[in-house]
Amino acid sequence: MQNFIFQNTTKLVFGKGQIASLSQFVAPGTKLMLTFGGGSVKKNGVYDQVMAALTGYDVVEFWGIEPNPSVETVRKAVQLGREEKVDMLLAVGGGSVLDATKLIAAGLAEPETDPWAIVLRRSASKQIPFASVMTLPATGSEMNNGAVISCRETKEKYGFFAGYPTFSILDPMTTYSLSKTQKANSMADIVVHVLEQYMTTTGQSRVLDHWAEGVMQTIFEIAPQVLADEPDYDVMSDYMYSATMALNNFLRMGITQDWATHQIGHELTALCGVTHGESLAIVYPGLLSVLREQKKGKILQFADRVLRLTEGSEEDRIETVIRYLESFFKSLGLATRLSEKGIGVETVEAIATRFTERGVHFGEAQNVDGELARKILLERL
Repeated sequence: MQNFIFQNTTKLVFGKGQIASLSQFVAPGTKLMLTFGGGSVKKNGVYDQVMAALTGYDVVEFWGIEPNPSVETVRKAVQLGREEKVDMLLAVGGGSVLDATKLIAAGLAEPETDPWAIVLRRSASKQIPFASVMTLPATGSEMNNGAVISCRETKEKYGFFAGYPTFSILDPMTTYSLSKTQKANSMADIVVHVLEQYMTTTGQSRVLDHWAEGVMQTIFEIAPQVLADEPDYDVMSDYMYSATMALNNFLRMGITQDWATHQIGHELTALCGVTHGESLAIVYPGLLSVLREQKKGKILQFADRVLRLTEGSEEDRIETVIRYLESFFKSLGLATRLSEKGIGVETVEAIATRFTERGVHFGEAQNVDGELARKILLERL
């Protein structure tokens, strides 16, 4: 393992009915701004639970944070927060709401800096306190220090690093009202989050390898039940906790990481509006196919430990792993080819050009540049 320093400061409050404990984690007299998405929390009762738990607090509400949150929306929230002189933010919703809230927290702490400038420098130097009530498991944003923001004007989407939420409340019952599409996209996100940390270099950490394999095996096992019409509390608990563990930085300590799939996927979202989870389902099998020799050892380890596949030639087992992952994404009801989304060579070339112009190099070997991104995407037409 490589040297590392690790600290995760988020207090995770997990389980049925935990939203009612919200006031235990917010100091009396705090002026809160609550951030929301499009209104689903009013339909599923989460809004009422939150407001009941915050009885007696001075609360401001900001609505309208979209999936793949935009800096244009963040600017409006920052303006409201400044006018109301809020002390703390509470994101109520999914990862998009919390990602936006992380940037709002930075914008309020740096009034002289435009939020997009904070994104472009890839880090927030300071933030006001923020926390979350998570309702859609996927991004792991509830227990990590990252966020991803889009700019509609320039059709760009970038990640940046910030602080950790002071606390996050996760009640698996809030997942009961999610649509199958939301759950499918989130499970693709969970699996690829783990793969981006796991499917790199062999022999780095037995502990993290087995941990990552366990999270993936859990999602593969419970996916049909997660998508079922009648939710099971224990299944949804595993689903929600898997999302947190997939990207709360526990799986990445001291090891090489990839993240090329996410970077390519962000471009598909920015340019074509492809949902984040589906962009990963499209790109990842292509990346694994193009980089099969580089990732050979880890692919074969996955075949052995996760698929229990030990017979056949190495090439056959590698091909089986790629087919298995694509089939899994398909079983969720997601597209796995660009053509299924009406995306052709023109978009492929636009993404390759963007990568080349930025001079980026992604992946554990830092070799996924514009040309390699082109090859990966052409594999998925």
